[in-house]
Amino acid sequence: MPKTITIVGALDSKGEEFRFVKDEIERRGHRTFVVDTGVIDPPLFKADVSREEVAVAAGTSIDTLKTQNDRGEAIAAMAHGVAEIIEIVHHNGTIDGILSMGGSAGTSVGTSAMRVLPVGFPKVMVSTVASGDTAPYVGVKDIVMIPSVVDVAGINRISRQIYSNAVGAIVGMVETEPAPVEEKPLIAATMFGNTTQAVDQARALMEAKGYEVLVFHCTGTGGQTMEGLIADGMIEGVLDITTTEWADELVGGVLSAGPTRLDGAAKAGIPQVIVPGCMDMANFWAPDTVPEVYRERNLHKWNPNITLMRTDVAENARLGQILAEKANAATGPVAFFLPLKGLSILDSPDGEYWWPEADRALFDAIRENVRPDITVTELDCNINDPELAEAVTECLLGYLDSR
Repeated sequence: MPKTITIVGALDSKGEEFRFVKDEIERRGHRTFVVDTGVIDPPLFKADVSREEVAVAAGTSIDTLKTQNDRGEAIAAMAHGVAEIIEIVHHNGTIDGILSMGGSAGTSVGTSAMRVLPVGFPKVMVSTVASGDTAPYVGVKDIVMIPSVVDVAGINRISRQIYSNAVGAIVGMVETEPAPVEEKPLIAATMFGNTTQAVDQARALMEAKGYEVLVFHCTGTGGQTMEGLIADGMIEGVLDITTTEWADELVGGVLSAGPTRLDGAAKAGIPQVIVPGCMDMANFWAPDTVPEVYRERNLHKWNPNITLMRTDVAENARLGQILAEKANAATGPVAFFLPLKGLSILDSPDGEYWWPEADRALFDAIRENVRPDITVTELDCNINDPELAEAVTECLLGYLDSR
């Protein structure tokens, strides 16, 4: 059955290239839906959604953007407008995939449209910047970035193959139907290498009760992705066993998920269980990247690319206050579980990061700042011991059963 693939791009400066991929998609038996985001010169061919319509969706006009003669403003406006349009056509169920191509500006515009689409919706971006830091373009969505190798400028022996491969990728995606499976309610869980045992045990217990558990690696992007899925209404409950991204946010580590981490469940009103997992550590890249101010701290080379830093008493006290403040904003049921024998593999009685005074500062700050109606339970175990997994899953299951 033919599918409809959206093509987003500037049909003036990149018109030849977009006509090529349009023809290739249609040659493969699928329909195209072209959105023109060009501003300067006339389009090389007629789009299904004109640049004028894109500008209007952004609250402006093409004439205004031309008069302003501000390229940055024009790019921002077209990015906003195309995102508005794509969100509407997707909501109407009229498109099945999206493809775009361009340099840094075209990538900014194309991925703006892709980021409003849900995870799982086919998205392919051919870009001159795909071999660099793509985080600003991808965000927390599953955008497939294909390096253009050469500039997106004309059809040559290299670009022809790259564009054809991109067409093959998007066509393959829209033609793919996942095997049917029983859809179970989704639970989100957060994990780090230092809390893998805890999360694996909790996941097994939740799955035995008929839930599907999505595990998010707390690398910054992982936490952001989880928060996004919660905001999208896909998650029934949260086992936030690993809140370490807040340690990075506090000290300037490299795996921060930003200041909105833990906001999703609170706003959505879904049950959440919070454990301050791996808050004994913050993350930096290789040892020589650790800021000078932290060079004398307790550093641990986790792998050649990741260096851990033990958080101290003052930092842990502040982290406990932050977790309590986040929990206090919850509109649904929430509980804390505090493992007294350590927050990670390293933070255990025989571990390199064992520092009871720092952990106690964290625990005390949670207790002192949390709402009186929020349960805080101390467990005489390490975070990776079975007692923790059993307690947090029993608590979350109780919340879910009572809804």
